Amino acid sequence: MKKSAFLIAPALALGAVALSTSPALAADSTTYQANLGAINGSHASGTAMITLNGNQATVTEKVSGLAATFSGKPYPHVQHIHIGARGTCPGPSADTSGDGVISTTEGAPFYGGIGATLSTSGDTSPAAGTDLAAAGMGSSFTYQRTITLDAKTLASLQSGTAVVVVHGLDPATLPAGAQKEPSDLVPSLPLAATSPALCGTLTAMPAGAPGTGIAAPAQQQGADLALIATGAGLIAAAGGVYGIRRRLAAKA
Repeated sequence: MKKSAFLIAPALALGAVALSTSPALAADSTTYQANLGAINGSHASGTAMITLNGNQATVTEKVSGLAATFSGKPYPHVQHIHIGARGTCPGPSADTSGDGVISTTEGAPFYGGIGATLSTSGDTSPAAGTDLAAAGMGSSFTYQRTITLDAKTLASLQSGTAVVVVHGLDPATLPAGAQKEPSDLVPSLPLAATSPALCGTLTAMPAGAPGTGIAAPAQQQGADLALIATGAGLIAAAGGVYGIRRRLAAKA
């Protein structure tokens, strides 16, 4: 009986490890989602999702309906996670200059300054905030990148005051006077180039909630099932060994 107990214990332990390993890996992440609404009459739309593990944020975003071209080339749409303010998107009253356009600085009291730049490559700090070469391009695009968030951006995300803002308007859609205005951020560019076009507050989503996209990849699901099957097999094998031992002991 002592020998059979030694055989059963490792098998049960291995089965328990197999059953418990995968769920523990998924428990550490939090997902945030934002529906991106049009600002300044852009008529654009989109969604953004961030899966956070520690300070590593995997950002997945899909947008459409933005301005398509700028000087004959695909329109560069700089985009950011804004932090440090109310955590909301500005309405028409934010246009304090009365020119018919909510500029980036006029929207700042609502969504705050740049916490992280959603650049396609390279720097993701606020310093890259107006880097047109690393912006999303064209009227529609899908963005996915894992970036490192600093402490302030993490705190804003976790408190519900982080906002995704996509910039860049079609100059032709602005009032005539505003079409001639320089950007409040980069004076060498027109106001339209850096003014917000889409905005949405990031909200924490319950695990597995509809629309969050939280699901284990097929490869991981297969691995999980394999682990469960292995654990179940080991437990069954242990039971078989124990049964044989008992019959042999009874005959003896």
